[in-house]
Amino acid sequence: MARCKETQDIVALKKIRMDNEKEGFPITAIREIKILKKLRHRNVVDLKEIVTSKANASNGHKGSIYLVFEYMDHDLTGLAERPGMKFSLPQIKCYMKQLLYGLHYCHTNNILHRDIKGSNLLINNNGVLKLADFGLAKPITSENAQPLTNRVITLWYRPPELLLGATQYGPSVDMWSAGCIFAELIHGKPILPGKSEMEQLDLIFKLCGSPTPENWPDAEKLPYAKHFKQKKQYPRRLREFFSQFSPSAKELLENFLTLDPSKRITAKDALLADWFWEEPRACEPEDLPRYEPSHEYQTKKRRQEAKRAEHQNKRQRMDGTRPPPPPEDQKHGPDRSGPRGAPAPGGMRPGAPVGRFGAGGSSAGWSSGGQQQQSYTQRGIGRPPITGFGSIGGGMNSLGNKGGSYSNLNITTGASGGSYSGYRGGKAAGWASGGQQKAGWASGSQEPKKNDDARRN
Repeated sequence: MARCKETQDIVALKKIRMDNEKEGFPITAIREIKILKKLRHRNVVDLKEIVTSKANASNGHKGSIYLVFEYMDHDLTGLAERPGMKFSLPQIKCYMKQLLYGLHYCHTNNILHRDIKGSNLLINNNGVLKLADFGLAKPITSENAQPLTNRVITLWYRPPELLLGATQYGPSVDMWSAGCIFAELIHGKPILPGKSEMEQLDLIFKLCGSPTPENWPDAEKLPYAKHFKQKKQYPRRLREFFSQFSPSAKELLENFLTLDPSKRITAKDALLADWFWEEPRACEPEDLPRYEPSHEYQTKKRRQEAKRAEHQNKRQRMDGTRPPPPPEDQKHGPDRSGPRGAPAPGGMRPGAPVGRFGAGGSSAGWSSGGQQQQSYTQRGIGRPPITGFGSIGGGMNSLGNKGGSYSNLNITTGASGGSYSGYRGGKAAGWASGGQQKAGWASGSQEPKKNDDARRN
């Protein structure tokens, strides 16, 4: 956003990215500029001029190029996602009429937009809706037989023919996207939120029915049709899913979301649909409510902040249930190192650093270094603990006559046991508290020889 020094008007700036360009000015930017210079319509965003910034040390001695547009207060996605927002029927009709007027103008001038979605439909505080972001737009003619890319249109608004690999298409691709916007405005949320192309096709066919020779004769000729084999045939359930829509709204949606692109409604015919002529009628743009500026990036930022706050609150609630820190005299374990040169219990080395008690194998008894984690015994489970603190990866476990816990924490609820990993004296020995020996070491005893052999293996 910037302000014009001459007129003092607020304008929007779109920076043309040159970072990855090896052959000069991006072809997509050239195409967008040519198209926008050609189009002049109330419902198409106005490109005012192109400006450059001087090259200097701060920008790597590379000047930047900006497209200067009229400033629009909202985009449709940002407005729809405002807390508590619910569009009225006259408001929805007003927005849809302006969208279709803009599309009809583009299609009449042989321009495909190829990225119709809520965030590319800008609205000002006078209620005027304008098509924006023509970065993927393409001029076409009836004689144009050159293949077109099918990697266009945001996934949720992409028609089935592009998902199936079509490279010859026309204005019908924009009309599918307009139908998704139409249903979203009335339904209150996106209707086909797929996470991948395969899932998107599956969602489309579950809603609009599987393609058959009757409803879409050319579907099986498309490049990717043989790669997408449905497990079952789905019936068309559009009217059933949107049962709350009025009969005329269902009829219009059926025409928007027709699988066969050759039978899909045009923008001109859509404007003549009964739905627009039924009460309540569309209101005038200037009669629409005024809102604080709302754009998709702002609503996305608010969602991210809300998620972070929720995560922080969850952690605080969890921290509130944790036991208090250990007494100072229990923060370091007893000196269990043996005579000089002799191994310590559980494979500890003499003079090993304190912290987690001992050193030794990958999960042997008490591991060395790091912060001690409080054991479950400090939470009042079972009998009093013999030391009270265990490491994350190994520790003192005793669950009565059973073989300890999976997490190797210090749980003392009975007379015998040990850590799960050292229960039978394998490579990773644990500690058992009193009673019968079942782990690498028992308190007050010496290590059984079989555990030495086990560790060597």
